[in-house]
Amino acid sequence: MNAPEAKPARWAMWLPLVLFAGFVALFLSGLLRPGEREVRSAMIGKPLPEFDLPAAVADRPGLARADMVGSKPRLLNIFASWCVPCAAEAPVLDQLRQAGVEVHGVAIRDKREDLDRFFARYGNPFARVGADNVSAVQFALGSSGVPESFVIDARGTIRYQHIGEIRPEQVPMILARLKEAGQ
Repeated sequence: MNAPEAKPARWAMWLPLVLFAGFVALFLSGLLRPGEREVRSAMIGKPLPEFDLPAAVADRPGLARADMVGSKPRLLNIFASWCVPCAAEAPVLDQLRQAGVEVHGVAIRDKREDLDRFFARYGNPFARVGADNVSAVQFALGSSGVPESFVIDARGTIRYQHIGEIRPEQVPMILARLKEAGQ
């Protein structure tokens, strides 16, 4: 007597279609809700790391962690002369400086002559500019690009990270963050 032929289970017939539908749903959810493209620093709320950078330009002193600690909050800006958004941000940083904000800069992988041309063209809003030729301070801060700015309180704690250039309409928000850091 011959053994009866085994019939595939009914659900097995539908399995490829169900798997395909699941893949399509996963794909569409990724399109409709893309992940955050900005990398937030894990250093928010933590002390500024130790660093001591040489002067990036002749007319400003270098920058060390000790320069970021004192009687008031400060703005630390990570920038580069080769960065187009940094050029757009320079007048806004000068506006903050004119409003009484102490702004310090960390120049990333830059040459002095390029920085001199950048500042001659866009102005120099920084009280101090340190040269971070290997991005060591940038990476220690958890910065993922340029420009980025950090609000540092008087004790040297990182209170806020602003990713991208600061735009004119964001000045009140940055001033508010600095005020909060001073309390």
